[in-house]
Amino acid sequence: MSEVPAELHYTESHEWIRVVADEVTVGITDFAQNALTDVVWVDLAEVGAAVDAMESCASVESVKSVSEIYAPVSGDIVDSNMELEDAPERINEDPYGDGWIFRMSIADRADLDVLLDAAAYAALIGE
Repeated sequence: MSEVPAELHYTESHEWIRVVADEVTVGITDFAQNALTDVVWVDLAEVGAAVDAMESCASVESVKSVSEIYAPVSGDIVDSNMELEDAPERINEDPYGDGWIFRMSIADRADLDVLLDAAAYAALIGE
């Protein structure tokens, strides 16, 4: 059974979102990292890039496949987790903590309204 923290928001493409003031931190869910198996490489989001909601801005490569990571909201990338370059396995070990992938500003808070809450995400993944 996958962990689905109640305080986070989620996308149907398995990103989690932690909102703090006018920024969000983004990573992939426990369900997603389990499906990918061992993460071996991360193509990080470009700091300073302006992205639209649900635009691909990073990717995660595992022993099974490469998965795109989408911006959950429109805004600017303000930080990428550079530690993942040397330790991509952090995504598997701590997907909701040290395994975060990028942070971004929120251009339009209305983008948050289309995200899933924990109950809706749990239903999506059948848990």
